[in-house]
Amino acid sequence: MARGNVRRTVREVVYAAYERRLMRRLDPSQAPHHVGVMIDGNRRWARAFGAESADGHRAGADRLLEFLGWCDDAGVQIVTVYLLSTDNLQRPERELAPLIEIIENVTSRICETGRWQVRPIGALDLLPAATTRHLKEAAETTRATEGTTVNLAVGYGGRQELADAVRALLQQHAGRGTSIEELADVLDVEHIAEHLYTAGQPDPDLVIRTSGEQRLSGFLLWQSANSEFFFCDVLWPDFRRIDLLRALRSYAARERRFGA
Repeated sequence: MARGNVRRTVREVVYAAYERRLMRRLDPSQAPHHVGVMIDGNRRWARAFGAESADGHRAGADRLLEFLGWCDDAGVQIVTVYLLSTDNLQRPERELAPLIEIIENVTSRICETGRWQVRPIGALDLLPAATTRHLKEAAETTRATEGTTVNLAVGYGGRQELADAVRALLQQHAGRGTSIEELADVLDVEHIAEHLYTAGQPDPDLVIRTSGEQRLSGFLLWQSANSEFFFCDVLWPDFRRIDLLRALRSYAARERRFGA
């Protein structure tokens, strides 16, 4: 056996043993209920191999399917995935079109597993009509699925979400004949929360971002007020189960302080 193959085999054995040890030490009762993930680094991963950006996004889509399975195994009940921001919609068509196609494809693959309930979140009216229709059909097809809920954030921006929530709130009360003065007297945070894209769901307990960047980039601005964060240097297509287990271990070791 070639020396390089021997090294890879040894490394794989060591990682497998470490992974099993991490899994044994994790208490399922301490698993986060809701995990948000910013799948960053697809394009940089592709550049490292001299490949096109779309190749990186395809590799990232493959990893996402694995990631959802790992979350399922760990007892995570809701996963919110940042796939496409409102800023990304301004990219040149030659970059955006392949990415939209990959998102549609991975959405179909998620549905085909029969394991997860899909819920698209974002300003869907900003997307191509066919994409919006595809996402809504995925949600309808998986509505009765009892597995992990997968929020696909497509055409998503935290500021856009807040603007949409306030707009929906105003429209609701205008329909009831409520005046601005009356609304101002009773308005509180729960009224706004009821109109967020994730209305009815608990806020994320843990937000993971890959690729070494340490910022939110508009992801779940309202919902992540009390979330724990885990940043890792690995590019998304290289993210492994062991990286998720490390994030879960880090989360379980923290003493959560809400509002402090």
